[in-house]
Amino acid sequence: QVQLVESGGGLVQPGGSLRLSCAASGFTFSNYGIGWYRQAPGKEREFVAYITSVGDIRNYTPSVKGRFTISRDNAKNTVYLQMNSLKPDDTAVYYCGARLTWGAAYDYWGQGTQVTVSS
Repeated sequence: QVQLVESGGGLVQPGGSLRLSCAASGFTFSNYGIGWYRQAPGKEREFVAYITSVGDIRNYTPSVKGRFTISRDNAKNTVYLQMNSLKPDDTAVYYCGARLTWGAAYDYWGQGTQVTVSS
């Protein structure tokens, strides 16, 4: 059974940090690129960051560049999103997705983890 399970979300004050994890099972994780997306209340889901299957290419949306870092450990079938200098605008449900082919639709999605940045 294919699963992507996000964890690590929570409530944090502005300027704080969180590390999200996306744990995969049921497919050959090391063949898949992984993306993080987020959806705030009343808004559409938006791209946050992406890492290729071997971790050689990483992309970020401009609003998080320099604050967020995506990484992966293929031995643990896990992708991480280190989020520093968090802002209230980062408040959203964060989802990870897996895709086999560059530029194609995502094959699998997780259920999401809530991140709330508030004082």
